[in-house]
Amino acid sequence: MSHHADYSNFDKSLSQKDALETLILSYEALALSQSNWVANLANCSSLLYHYYQDRGVNWAGFYVLDPENTEQLILGPFMGKVACQSIKIGTGVCGTAASELRTQLVADVEKFPGHIACDGMTKSEIVVPIIQRGKLVGVMDLDCLNLNGFDEVDQQYLENLAAKIAETCNF
Repeated sequence: MSHHADYSNFDKSLSQKDALETLILSYEALALSQSNWVANLANCSSLLYHYYQDRGVNWAGFYVLDPENTEQLILGPFMGKVACQSIKIGTGVCGTAASELRTQLVADVEKFPGHIACDGMTKSEIVVPIIQRGKLVGVMDLDCLNLNGFDEVDQQYLENLAAKIAETCNF
């Protein structure tokens, strides 16, 4: 019998592309029976955290558009240390990804103007906007303890995952 937790066990012998494809397929399988964004993003946070933990990721999760103030993002499901609860759109890596509707691949957060340090140990970050029906609904945020923690392959697959999230979640 297969258990949901089995989705978090990633085959270490897979190539980066194959492992990321497995992550996306795992998300899709988990989201098949559920369209609630909280449930799906919670499971997605776990998938991301467990896949990337061997690469030094210390935080994996989401910020969503605040329904009461569309000029800010509020903390959504995540795995990692306690995080900033709100981020103004246009500030920091998350806010920049949200305002530009473009992935921010940051090799060294110290060199990113206006970086918001929720965890001072973070060295690199990738933030991918989630766009549903042409509008921003949130961002996927991954922090890493290593410089250059993410590359263009990560960006490509995480953008594909963000598109799947937009297809499967009712925000």
